Amino acid sequence: MKVELKTYNNNWFKPGRNKLIELIWYCCNAVFLNSYIIPISSFKVFILKLFGAKIGKGVNIKPKVNIKYPWKLTIGDYSWIGEKVWIDNLDQVTIGENCCLSQGAMLLCGNHDFKKSTFDLIVKPIVLKDGCWVGAKAIVCPGVILNENAVLSVASIATSNLEFNSIYQGNPAIKIKNRITEL
Repeated sequence: MKVELKTYNNNWFKPGRNKLIELIWYCCNAVFLNSYIIPISSFKVFILKLFGAKIGKGVNIKPKVNIKYPWKLTIGDYSWIGEKVWIDNLDQVTIGENCCLSQGAMLLCGNHDFKKSTFDLIVKPIVLKDGCWVGAKAIVCPGVILNENAVLSVASIATSNLEFNSIYQGNPAIKIKNRITEL
């Protein structure tokens, strides 16, 4: 089989807003979120909510964060979005309460079907339940659920669901031990 990118067609994919709103968002994202110009987290939260994101109280968003479509984003109370995090949410991304996405982490809702010569786009939602931690430079792939208090270690790649109170590491990430938290 030969890949034929000239036949690629994702016209079925609809981001959920008209092209003008997408363009305005693209500019706002570049200036206010994916930059160092305005480091104030509350302003970033305001901008995201203005474009339809559902964001809880006490959310902290660091500089250089890149978010594809805020109208497909929900973030629970007291979660942290670290510097240079990329939320490529072609589908819904739900981040629970008290979650941490460390520097350079990526949530990737889209991929391509390598089995088809047309390289069809595949999109699936991502869910991070309460208390999850996605380590620096780690990647969460389309359709993955991180259950409560799951940890995805630095530079690891989650290609399948992570169990409750578990620590995962590697590519693909495998469970290495249970997470025990102290009060």
